[in-house]
Amino acid sequence: MDGPAFVTQCPIAPNATFVYSFSTAGQTGNFWYHSHLSTQYCDGLRGIFAVYDPDDPLKDLYDVDDESTIITLADWYHDLAPAAQNTFFQTGVVPIPDSGLINGAGRFVGGPLVDYAVVNVEQGKRYRLRIFAIACRPFFTFSIDNHNITFMEADGIEHDPVEVQNIDVYTAQRVSAILNANQPVDNYWIRAPPTGGAPGPTGNPNFDPDLTRAILRYKGAPDAEPTTNNTGGPKLLDEQMHPIAQEHPGMLGSGDPDVAIVLNIAQVYSVVYHAIHIDPGFQPNPPFFDINGISYISPTIPVLLQILSGAKQPQDLLPSEQVFIVPPNILLQVSIPGTGAHPFHLHGHAFDVVRPSNAVDFNFVK
Repeated sequence: MDGPAFVTQCPIAPNATFVYSFSTAGQTGNFWYHSHLSTQYCDGLRGIFAVYDPDDPLKDLYDVDDESTIITLADWYHDLAPAAQNTFFQTGVVPIPDSGLINGAGRFVGGPLVDYAVVNVEQGKRYRLRIFAIACRPFFTFSIDNHNITFMEADGIEHDPVEVQNIDVYTAQRVSAILNANQPVDNYWIRAPPTGGAPGPTGNPNFDPDLTRAILRYKGAPDAEPTTNNTGGPKLLDEQMHPIAQEHPGMLGSGDPDVAIVLNIAQVYSVVYHAIHIDPGFQPNPPFFDINGISYISPTIPVLLQILSGAKQPQDLLPSEQVFIVPPNILLQVSIPGTGAHPFHLHGHAFDVVRPSNAVDFNFVK
């Protein structure tokens, strides 16, 4: 069961309930839940959903994996999401958060010095950090001062371990990283500066990405804020992310797909298309994005309900321009051309990335 409003079903009405009953069916890893109606989850209707694997093939890499090692990365706005969204629609200016949060705590310029979240560790032990980006918009660069971390899982799929100093975590993404608590007993900054808006007078004067911090506290260290510095180091790269052998990377082969879909995502595509082909006097409708020249509009009747009500042919489903009909049990290729960094996920499916952004060659093996 999926939950995007007006796709599978109508939204849950006020004072009503909807019960989701499902089996994980052997699926393990890091997931999260959230409202899928407009920007509702930006105001906090969200949470994590970790499914632990007692037979984890990589469990020899860590000693501790429990609720104390769960880390959430989020953004926080002083305006509620509906008001910020209305301003965005009217001006085209993307809202900039007032602060970033790690495990629900953060600071903003001139604001109260609230206590940062603390992650407690014991020297000599290895910890599986489960990191969830539950933000509304920005992505985060996660690191821990004076420590390297070992990436080993992304979005519920375990990967060959890669030791790095920092990891970019985009909205809705989840990663696991092993922290080896092998440094002197002390307090160390956990950092996750958000990217997605300018601080200061040209952006949001409340916003300072460097204030998005938490504290890694070794057992025996004083109850004090760290004085450590971020010296930087190697970042996890897309081409370093290889699923473990048990996930059977490359099993889909390198043959032609049964169905190929191209998603041109842009803010200007429809403007050019309309100006050339339809109406030279067409005026764009910023700030909306388009997919293949069309801005998304929710159907008046949920698509799943249309199917259950008797729609048989693709042209029977509304809006027909936004519905891709594919047969079951096929090899599907989705191509997203263009520039820029933007996360993509497909609900209910795991897929092989065979050509990452800015790459030329396909990699069907791993």
